[in-house]
Amino acid sequence: MADSGRPRLLKRPERRQALMDAAARAFARGGYAATSLDDVAAEAGVTRALIYRHFDSKTQLYRAVLDDTRGKLQRATGAPDRMEPASLEALVQMAQTEADQFRLFFRHASREPDFRDHADWLRTAMTQAAQPYLRQMLPDDQLRRWAAALVPAVAIEAILAWLDADCPQPADAATTVSVMIGGVIDAIRRSSPEE
Repeated sequence: MADSGRPRLLKRPERRQALMDAAARAFARGGYAATSLDDVAAEAGVTRALIYRHFDSKTQLYRAVLDDTRGKLQRATGAPDRMEPASLEALVQMAQTEADQFRLFFRHASREPDFRDHADWLRTAMTQAAQPYLRQMLPDDQLRRWAAALVPAVAIEAILAWLDADCPQPADAATTVSVMIGGVIDAIRRSSPEE
């Protein structure tokens, strides 16, 4: 009979995932450079030695967290192949359920030269997905490229601000972000010489 007061031992894949989840929380507070493996170990409630049983280095752990986040973003949004406007709702839901990973991915990794490529792929996919929808509203190629580049910028920054505000009105968040994006596109359309 098992002692109910003893913690359950995790299988290797479960432990690895638990370490990545703890690392996401620790890294989300300060990014790669400002977070030590001791910080991650404290967040996970384990020793550094246990982390080294699963990851060779802090860099390998950080990349594993970013890869895990990228996989979740791909599954949620369909990026880069199947992105559609409905992907915005999935992006907001993923941000809400995986707030630390979302913050880490877009607030820290996107500004860290060695890890920026992890976040850039989604920005690129969102920009490319916006192009066909903007063609009728913005026939000018230059304005359309500008508006398309603003779609991910506005969406990601709006979601980060929403997370920082403790996710007000979660049922309406995706719609609100969509309206923000629409407002930016409308402002560019109105500034067009053809208007």
